[in-house]
Amino acid sequence: MHSQLSPDEIRSFQQERGLNVTGLLDVATERALEDARWKLGDRSLYLQSSPFMHGDDVAALQSRLTEMGFDCGRVDGIYGERTESAVKDFQKSVGAKVDGRCGPETIIGLIRLTKIVSGGVPSQLRESAAARTRGPALANKVIVLDPGSNGDESEIVYDIAVRIEGRLLALGASVFLTRGAKNAPSESERIAFTNTNATDLFISLHTDTHTNPSAQGVATYFYGSDAHGVHSVVGERFASLVQREICARTDFANCRTHAMTWDLLRLTKAPAVRIDLGYKTNPGDIGRMSRPDFRDVIAEALVIAIQRLYLAAEDDAKTGTLRISDLRKAGIRR
Repeated sequence: MHSQLSPDEIRSFQQERGLNVTGLLDVATERALEDARWKLGDRSLYLQSSPFMHGDDVAALQSRLTEMGFDCGRVDGIYGERTESAVKDFQKSVGAKVDGRCGPETIIGLIRLTKIVSGGVPSQLRESAAARTRGPALANKVIVLDPGSNGDESEIVYDIAVRIEGRLLALGASVFLTRGAKNAPSESERIAFTNTNATDLFISLHTDTHTNPSAQGVATYFYGSDAHGVHSVVGERFASLVQREICARTDFANCRTHAMTWDLLRLTKAPAVRIDLGYKTNPGDIGRMSRPDFRDVIAEALVIAIQRLYLAAEDDAKTGTLRISDLRKAGIRR
């Protein structure tokens, strides 16, 4: 059925879903099309052994539970243990059979009740509150750096990751890299590694490519889905800080921030961003990125963006003005 879609129809769907807009039926698009065919009530939902049930019906259930104050975590369309726990809490609250299955009785209960949380999406409020309560110091933060390992970008982004790591360690942060200089773990392995390390922030570093050699600039991506009405508040704010700091300190073209639903952003529990540091198909961008002094500027911009994410508004500074030496002088370590 999906093979009957025209390239324009596929592109429109990809755009709506926050996927790479190629017009091609790749694996991510096929999965999103499969998810989209399920509406809440079409089937009973329950926790099953891997792979977990997934689809738009699961996302709708998660959104509904979240609106009513039940904590199922991020709305990711996957019926995992946290979603099952939220369903059980809901069933207990309405006097239904507590089995963690979302069948007809539970769905009717969901439809009858109105939301009890106002003033914002609870999962987003929790994410923002967690970032605030962690305080301004980097000494108690766990940062995971994820340098891409795709061909020509591997050496460049790994070198930048090492430069960022050194600066963060000097400020007292705990830093993990998802790979070494030579190995290339899979995306699922990198996600699992991040999710098992009590991570505060996940940063994936890449370069982009394009058939047009004139394409250039830096872009930053965070988790967000217009289809499900959710996004990572902290991820979006950090993406904005990254983009502003890099563009204020370099002559990179500003390709702005974008909400996407890539698995790397959606399935990582911590706020996550992907940064595309120029185009390796553009002579100007690759010339910049080949210079050690330029890589130092990028590393400093990212460390400052990380620090600014945790600073209170009254302690923040104008974009492009803070230096790591300022942080050391201010003693923002503990």
